[in-house]
Amino acid sequence: MTFVHTLKRIRLDKTNYRKRAAVIIGRHSFATVRVTDQNVSAQVIKATPTGDRVIASAHSHELAKHGWKGSTNNLPACYLTGLLLGKKALEKGTSKAVLYIGKEHFTTRVAACAKGIADAGVNMPISEESVPSDERISGQHIADYANALKSDQQEYNSRFSALLKNGLKPEDYPSHFDEVRTKITGKPAEPRAPKEKKEAPKKEAKPKGGKEPKKEAKAEKKPKEGKKK
Repeated sequence: MTFVHTLKRIRLDKTNYRKRAAVIIGRHSFATVRVTDQNVSAQVIKATPTGDRVIASAHSHELAKHGWKGSTNNLPACYLTGLLLGKKALEKGTSKAVLYIGKEHFTTRVAACAKGIADAGVNMPISEESVPSDERISGQHIADYANALKSDQQEYNSRFSALLKNGLKPEDYPSHFDEVRTKITGKPAEPRAPKEKKEAPKKEAKPKGGKEPKKEAKAEKKPKEGKKK
């Protein structure tokens, strides 16, 4: 058997060197996002000949300083963490970056964080098709689920015990999200368009008795008479 030497970080499945080389050759600052079972952390990094230099970093625990009472690793928290990171990066003079996930998977929470960075004013290319809707980013799906579960008070209290302990009603998630977002950006939140309800197609009214009206029979064409000889 022959031994094929590979770099240690490739053997440990930690680095994708093709993506890494593209970032370094392009001389881009890049943003990394890490989502764990409890938190979200994000950084804007600049590659240098002597190693990577962290320009700005943000952690979902910092959201509590802005009044955040919700989860620290769901979609709204990911977006707000990205928004906070983008604001810090601009303050440090970095206005352009690319998303670098390396060997990690590109998930909706990573996309939400990237959208937060871009919405803060950092020029970051990201496809709108890959980003969650504004309703999900604001936590509207959490509020809808809470309203549906409210009839069972015991289950409601069990599911949202952590939020209720922090003094946040889950059905108030979107308004609380807007409040914290305003504190981070210093700008009032733009009103979201209400959901459009799809109207069911109207059915044709049937006559009494449930029978459909018979279609009028087409008038039969009389055969043309032959010419008299």
